[in-house]
Amino acid sequence: MNVGDAAERSGLPAKTIRYYEEIGLIRPARAENGYRDYSGDDVHRLAFLRRARNLGFSIDDCRQLMALYQDRDRASHDVREIAAAHVRAIEDKVRELQSMRSTLQKLIHACHGDDRPDCPILDDMAGAA
Repeated sequence: MNVGDAAERSGLPAKTIRYYEEIGLIRPARAENGYRDYSGDDVHRLAFLRRARNLGFSIDDCRQLMALYQDRDRASHDVREIAAAHVRAIEDKVRELQSMRSTLQKLIHACHGDDRPDCPILDDMAGAA
């Protein structure tokens, strides 16, 4: 099938599929005319990648997960460690975002939000420089 059909079946944009091919995540066969010829297995791999990316895994993580998925002799602890590391990164990001929210809420509370030119929000940003 062509890239448009693969895109429709996998739920990924054609541009993303071409990018995944460019970076070696997927390697579709080529027809005699040189066009990409995606198989059902290719579409399945693309759907796998779409799900992994939707879960926030990096391209490098996706590459490792795809290799493990295709390796029938894989050890599940390898997959588990990639997922656990990703959860730790998510938790770090959540803490960072919560801290940002807390700081902004305090600054918003301190700002009068009227016609006066002084603004604690801008003062805080200027003080961080």
